[in-house]
Amino acid sequence: MSINDIIEEALTLSPKDRYLIIEKLHESLNVSNPEVEKAWIEESIRRSKAYERGELETVTYEEVFGK
Repeated sequence: MSINDIIEEALTLSPKDRYLIIEKLHESLNVSNPEVEKAWIEESIRRSKAYERGELETVTYEEVFGK
């Protein structure tokens, strides 16, 4: 069965079943990488400590999203 056959078959399904397929496919793409997660946690801690020591300049929400 080719990818086009799978797509054609999927399009004959009910909206509810197509949504379920979409959700499962989306979940399969969002698998976290433990090494990346660990690196982000370490970076978050590093930035938090630097902020607490006054070593980071910050900007307000308005400065970031208000423009």
